[in-house]
Amino acid sequence: MDAYLQRKRVFLLLVSWIWVPLAVLGGTGNNTTNATAPLSSFSRPKVVNVGALFTANSVIGRSAEPALVAAINDVNSDSSILRGTKLNLIFQDTNCSGFVGTVDALQLMEKEVIAAIGPQSSGIAHVISHVMNELQVPLLSFATDPTLSSLQYSYFLRTVPNDHFQMYAIADVVNYFGWKEVIAIFVDDDNGRNGISVLGDALAKKRAKLTYKAAFSPGASSSEINDVLVSVSLMEARVFVVHVNPDTGLSIFSKAKNLGMMVGGYVWITTDWLPSFLDSSDSVNPETMDLIQGVVALRHHTADSDQKKKFASRWKNFKNVETSSFNSYALYAYDSIWLLARALDLYFKDGGKVTFSDDPRLRDTNGSALHLSSMQVFDQGQKLFQTLIGMNFTGLSGQIQFDSEKNLGHPAYDVLNIGGTGSRTVGYWSNYSGLSVVTPEILYSKPPNTSISTQHLYNVIWPGETVTQPRGWVFPHNGKPLQIVVPYRVTFKEFVHKDKGPSGVKGYCIDVFEAAIDLLPYAVPHVYILYGDGKRNPSFKNLVNDVVTNKYDAAVGDVTITTNRTRIVDFTQPYMESGLVVVAPIKELKSSPWAFLQPFTLQMWCVTGVFFLFVGTVIWILEHRHNPEFRGSPRHQLVTVFWFSFSTMFFAHRENTMSTLGRLVLIFWLFVVLIINSSYTASLTSILTVRQLSSGIQGIDSLISGSDPIGVQDGSFAYNYLIEELGVLESRIRILKTEDEYTSALEKGPQGGGVAGIVDELPYVELFLSNSKCVFRTVGQEFTKGGWGFAFQRDSPLAVDLSTAILQLSENGELQRIHDKWLSKNGCSSQSNQDDDTQLSLKSFWGLFLICAVACFLALVAFFCRVYCQFRRYDPEPEDQEISEPESVRPSRRTLRSVSFRDLITFVDRRESEIKDILKRKSIDSKKHQGQSSDAQPSSPV
Repeated sequence: MDAYLQRKRVFLLLVSWIWVPLAVLGGTGNNTTNATAPLSSFSRPKVVNVGALFTANSVIGRSAEPALVAAINDVNSDSSILRGTKLNLIFQDTNCSGFVGTVDALQLMEKEVIAAIGPQSSGIAHVISHVMNELQVPLLSFATDPTLSSLQYSYFLRTVPNDHFQMYAIADVVNYFGWKEVIAIFVDDDNGRNGISVLGDALAKKRAKLTYKAAFSPGASSSEINDVLVSVSLMEARVFVVHVNPDTGLSIFSKAKNLGMMVGGYVWITTDWLPSFLDSSDSVNPETMDLIQGVVALRHHTADSDQKKKFASRWKNFKNVETSSFNSYALYAYDSIWLLARALDLYFKDGGKVTFSDDPRLRDTNGSALHLSSMQVFDQGQKLFQTLIGMNFTGLSGQIQFDSEKNLGHPAYDVLNIGGTGSRTVGYWSNYSGLSVVTPEILYSKPPNTSISTQHLYNVIWPGETVTQPRGWVFPHNGKPLQIVVPYRVTFKEFVHKDKGPSGVKGYCIDVFEAAIDLLPYAVPHVYILYGDGKRNPSFKNLVNDVVTNKYDAAVGDVTITTNRTRIVDFTQPYMESGLVVVAPIKELKSSPWAFLQPFTLQMWCVTGVFFLFVGTVIWILEHRHNPEFRGSPRHQLVTVFWFSFSTMFFAHRENTMSTLGRLVLIFWLFVVLIINSSYTASLTSILTVRQLSSGIQGIDSLISGSDPIGVQDGSFAYNYLIEELGVLESRIRILKTEDEYTSALEKGPQGGGVAGIVDELPYVELFLSNSKCVFRTVGQEFTKGGWGFAFQRDSPLAVDLSTAILQLSENGELQRIHDKWLSKNGCSSQSNQDDDTQLSLKSFWGLFLICAVACFLALVAFFCRVYCQFRRYDPEPEDQEISEPESVRPSRRTLRSVSFRDLITFVDRRESEIKDILKRKSIDSKKHQGQSSDAQPSSPV
């Protein structure tokens, strides 16, 4: 804090040296009360001074000055506000000079102003804001520099939109059209530098970037501007953002026109300076309009209202009007005076006073007054400033209200497209809803929505009178072709290898890249640079990193798209599918005398045998009471069950089924047997006729679970993948540099100093197997999914265009033709035949067994329910037994508890026909007993 106070003291001393001659010339009196003078009362002053700092002869000044004067007159003539107090406007012309403007500002402070409006220059605003802080005088500025919103400028209040929002609006426009690279052309002053800095941040949030900042000094000569434009014309980006002042900005387009930069393919976006110039001009000559055809510009959005229309109709009658039209700064100037007037009215009503006093800090260490003694501190400036930032009313420019950072609320811009003799509105931008073709006032009544799907603009006519959207970039005209790095491969040279031809390289990957380049609508000059020493495969990780560090522009070859690499480079659409597989040595299985057992797994054999016995038992239970073939001695019946069960396997059962339930179960079972027989026959045929191959490695899981060495290709990403992702010990991994080492390592095996298997990408493996006459095979499944692509630097537009071209190659069949040219050799079967793959397991048949089991269960339930009903009616006592007890005493139906288990078994074992006869006789006997009982009863007396 002490250092900061010391810096302010030094600043005031420097200002005093400038102020010495001005102080000698005398000052202007004021109508306010000095705090040291005796006061009879603290009534409202009759006149208060208001300062204004503008460059009169400028685009902004010519609109702002008449509006300020008109606003002062309107306030002074309005009896409903500032009753008894008049505003006195003191105008100081800054003359487009930072030094003169600063001196004028200091001179203005001598006149005891309660507030100052302006300046339009950010450079002057930076300087005098310090003075305003010391004198506690509010500064209602038109400076748009985003850094002026800093907390250190405690008396600074911006009454125009902050350039921070304008730069974010430009970033949204750039993002809407999909451009990724932008060049900024700006004046190298506070406003230009700080505004473009915010633009860079805004573009970064949209994954775009400022590729170059082309700055020129204030008041730059035509040759300096020409040199700047020549340098940017040689660059790749074709999207230019011009952020300059409105008085000299057109000279940029004049030079751009001469350099041929206002034709198709170029994009020019300007900040609000260009609409400010056009709106405040009586008429723009055709030559000037011809310079800016197709330009997109932003203009402060001010809502249409009756107040605004009334102001426009009065404009020509205002004092000091030089043009018949005005720009948005006239509206902000008019609103600034009314903002101050309304705030003063509240300030006075709240007991505020206009008093000034000397600042002790303006005296030297001996107590003598410095040369700044004529500038005094506004005693209650802080109170007035707080009143200003709390105001809320509707002005000519719209709602006047300030946010927590002292910016105007609801900043919005019109998006204009310059064409013909004027401009047309193609949309609007607001920080509430982004880009839209609907006016911001309508959107304010709806929930905020800045999603990509809601961003819209009307069609734009671009430079060159075309509606085709420019790409926003071209290859630079500086003679430097695209530097493409290519891996100098030692193995699998079919993909890419060194060549003595003009390009220096050949191979499958090169042909795909060249075919994609030929489909682009523009030329792509490029050269290939081999990466590696030719003695071993290069590290693809280092190759990609060199693209990231801008050593090369792109990488073309068998570059695998991995997650880590996509974070640092942009890949095209994959042109080759790829994934890691395991290659292992295999051996042929010899035929076994027990081969007939191989079609089924042990579990399948056991379940099938159990079901044969189960179904046979169910059929015996269902047929035993009906069918004499299922009756006899226990030994005979047991043999019958076994014979019937297994004879159904060949459909050779001789026993007929007589019961309905038995036939139903047999139908389901015979269907199951048919399926099992067919499957067994097919599987056994395959085992006996097809060559059987086997490997000790079943896939990646069995490979990494062991302790045997694993081979990987030199330079492949599989090395890091096995260690980092699968947790394989580095000591187990063997790097193989040539195809001969592949073959040797697999033939030797882990016991002979070789490897148990090789992990590599599928395209390499397919080529290796073909070259090795299919001696080896892949085992297991492909355990990663990926592909090969061409790698470019981040946000390279060429990656997007080449992705589209690769898709076209795939659709028209050219990609397959290139593949057949380089890689079409005799293929090998992708996997070795494993025993487990040919054996049929229970999981393939459990549905059939379930259906059969349910059918058997339902049949048994129906059978036992029927037997239970019959047994309840059955009487095991002799049929000729006399009934000695009266009918009324003997129970009509016996209970099961009176019958032994042996009786139940005997009942179940009896033939169905016998049971029916017994039940029939019992029914007849029961009817006879009922008749005799009715005859024995006495007759009733008559």
